Amino acid sequence: MTEKLEFVYFQEFWFISAFLKTSKKDGEKKQKPVNGNEKSKEIETFILDKLGSLEDKDIFKKELKDNILELAGNISLTCKWVAYIDDFPYWDENNDKGYDTLGYFQFDVEYFKNQPEKKETIRPMLLQQIPYIILNELKKFSKKDENTGILLDLESPIYVFVTSNKTKPAKINWNPENIEKYKKIISYWTEIYSGQWEDYSVTLYDKRIENNLSNRLSELHFIRRNSAFIYMAEENYVQFFDSYMKKFVLAPTPTIRAVLFAFRLINESLDNLFLKTSSEVFMNLEDIEAKIKNLRLLRGLIQTELSIIYNELDYNRRQHYTSVLTHLINEFDLKNVVGRVNDKFAIIYDSMEHLYTKKSQENQERTEKGLNLLNLLFGAGILGDLVGLIMIAFMIGEGDFGAILMNMIVALVIMGILITTILVNIRLKFQSRKVKIGKTVDAVIEDDSGNIVLIQRKYPPFKDYYALPGGFIEKGETPEQALIREVKEETNLNVKIIGKIGVYDEKGRDPRGIIYSTAFKCKIIGDLSQMKNGADSQKTLLFSKEKVKKIELAFDHREILKDAKILNN
Repeated sequence: MTEKLEFVYFQEFWFISAFLKTSKKDGEKKQKPVNGNEKSKEIETFILDKLGSLEDKDIFKKELKDNILELAGNISLTCKWVAYIDDFPYWDENNDKGYDTLGYFQFDVEYFKNQPEKKETIRPMLLQQIPYIILNELKKFSKKDENTGILLDLESPIYVFVTSNKTKPAKINWNPENIEKYKKIISYWTEIYSGQWEDYSVTLYDKRIENNLSNRLSELHFIRRNSAFIYMAEENYVQFFDSYMKKFVLAPTPTIRAVLFAFRLINESLDNLFLKTSSEVFMNLEDIEAKIKNLRLLRGLIQTELSIIYNELDYNRRQHYTSVLTHLINEFDLKNVVGRVNDKFAIIYDSMEHLYTKKSQENQERTEKGLNLLNLLFGAGILGDLVGLIMIAFMIGEGDFGAILMNMIVALVIMGILITTILVNIRLKFQSRKVKIGKTVDAVIEDDSGNIVLIQRKYPPFKDYYALPGGFIEKGETPEQALIREVKEETNLNVKIIGKIGVYDEKGRDPRGIIYSTAFKCKIIGDLSQMKNGADSQKTLLFSKEKVKKIELAFDHREILKDAKILNN
């Protein structure tokens, strides 16, 4: 039987990637700039207040309630803001807000700081519970009006970096044999969010203990995508943790994670742009060009920072440090992420070439129409007759008033035709520059029990959010025809339209551009069991009205449901 081993918890560090808006441009009113240091203190106070007032409903694992409440009541926590790239002008289309700094919030955390004997009771399963609660609370925090200047990475788990400085039994040499011997318990500490179940396979444990980054037999260093674990013998911890480990192991981890966060958002913005370039309703090339230029700038800023890291790999003589950097690049799959983003830029450029060609053809067709009309006028001799009539009118004598009047009337009619032609050409030119308005439809579908049909969106904007079924009206369709088609494509349901709810055209309701949506209330025709997700939806589900109240919906779909009398104001 394998000898029992226990790691004694010492402290941990949490990281959350974020964008901040730290300055205000002239004329901006929407967003209040934030100070990173001040905001970190607000977040710290917010978290400590929440942990001091936890309720049963906040705790996911009810069987651990007493342990979780004890941890929450004995936590030491401080928060600080760490800026990584200043002057990083990112515009988030999902919330219609702008930011200028990329970085992360770091939390120094310790449970039972003054009760070392209690630290021996902490197990890995407990360590994921508090961050899970806090992440949900930060989602509420980020929606407050005073926090519009902060964009937190709330899609990823809070990164948990756990440390230990003591084992039972003490002073184990961490050679490959002992790592293999104790791989089960080591694996529980290396991936905090992956669960600690007894029936995990040996293969899984083997995978978790790969890549021990320590070059000492008295230490263990493991870094994973969402958590990390470091064990250092007590004397080493005192001597080297603050002076070396914080700078060369801890700090690079949230830095690379912030880079990954930025690339993820750039990738979503490129997806939005692709939708714009591939849809007939998005033809404002100037806006698309400006967005592409901005995204190229952001990509360049990130790649400049990454080049510093690659230079470290080439020239830094600290073998352990370069091993950590190499591991982080591989663990977060950075090379492939960068490659996919670059591929998307190439696709966008191809789409833009298509749009440029199409716009050029449209402008050429308009010009040809105008020239054809003028040629028609010249060819028919109308313009020549106009000039002749005017000249004749001035040459006729004073006694021929009737002839003068007749010729002047004919001349004015012809002049009116000419002016109309010119105005039509001016209007066509103006229309070619005017922003096109996209038109969509949304369906409020209620079953016989009062449940609402929602889809989970597969693509940006509002990727992964729940929304009403619907989509763009295609050329030649009425809104009603488009609605029935879109509902069928997204839910596989046949519906009958009961009535129109309204038209929704508020500025900024859709991050893709100016989109007007017509919403209809519908009823299901036929069998509800036929419902399933379509090409543009990850899931198609029925939700009770009570549950819909608690779900964060895409676009302004909550307002539509209120207007449909589904939700109360």
